[in-house]
Amino acid sequence: MPPIISIRSLSKTYANGFKALDDVSFDIEEGEILALLGPNGAGKTTLISIICGMTNPTAGSVMVAGHDVVTEFRKTRGEIGLVPQELTTDMFETVFNTVSFSRGLNGKKADPALIEQILRDLSLFDKRNNALRELSGGMKRRVLIAKALSHEPRILFLDEPTAGVDVALRKDMWQLVERLRKTGVTIILTTHYIEEAQEIADRIGVIDKGRLLLVENKDALMRKLGKKQLAINLQAPIAEIPDSLADWDLTLNDAGDQLLHNYELGSNDAHIGRLLQALEAAGVRFDDLSTRQTSLEDIFVSLIGAKA
Repeated sequence: MPPIISIRSLSKTYANGFKALDDVSFDIEEGEILALLGPNGAGKTTLISIICGMTNPTAGSVMVAGHDVVTEFRKTRGEIGLVPQELTTDMFETVFNTVSFSRGLNGKKADPALIEQILRDLSLFDKRNNALRELSGGMKRRVLIAKALSHEPRILFLDEPTAGVDVALRKDMWQLVERLRKTGVTIILTTHYIEEAQEIADRIGVIDKGRLLLVENKDALMRKLGKKQLAINLQAPIAEIPDSLADWDLTLNDAGDQLLHNYELGSNDAHIGRLLQALEAAGVRFDDLSTRQTSLEDIFVSLIGAKA
């Protein structure tokens, strides 16, 4: 099956000379959840704007469902729902009319039953007759999501969807994302909450200074770049690590009372058992062990730092 979005050699340079994207190429598969991570100004929003047809690229191409986003804008835009960061809608219009109008704006026939279901899914139905200006910030964010879903898009972009919203809405958001995934909707999100990307995404993309550093399956990325660290608290401080332990990738803390050992995520318990036997043979006594596993945030920080 061909990818639903195909990006090739994409670059964007603004009139002031700022290069927001630099030769970006990757594919997005239909039905997957892709999380795009990167610091502010990395190029995430520019990339989304080009795919959604709101900004033209300087070079390169983007195909959405087999159509070019520049020359076949109407076809590609109809496949996409976008939840932007900013609240941009008529504050005096009702919730129901706002979402219904968005459906019509995308060329779809009126479908009150569908709009009602979307509002119910987002806990907005009780507010359907309220003007937007009467809603809380979290409720307004829900309306943006409802608008993006109103024309039944195959692709949904969520640009920092949970920034500044309460925990309840964040939980509802990810439950909705999971339901949409089950219906085959492709979801691309940008987020500063890396733990959320680690929880729900199938693949992770990291972008910095306009360049794509990687796009990889989340589990494969954790196996490749993730590490575990074993902290061994010693019964008594030692001055240095015995020569007999030289092959074990051990480091001694400044106080001399803790050894740290880094090892691969896939290592089994037998690996640790052999290390503990080696410690005993070397006369190094310990009274406590603890482990720490590399998180996606650790990997993200190391990637950005390595490219700085």
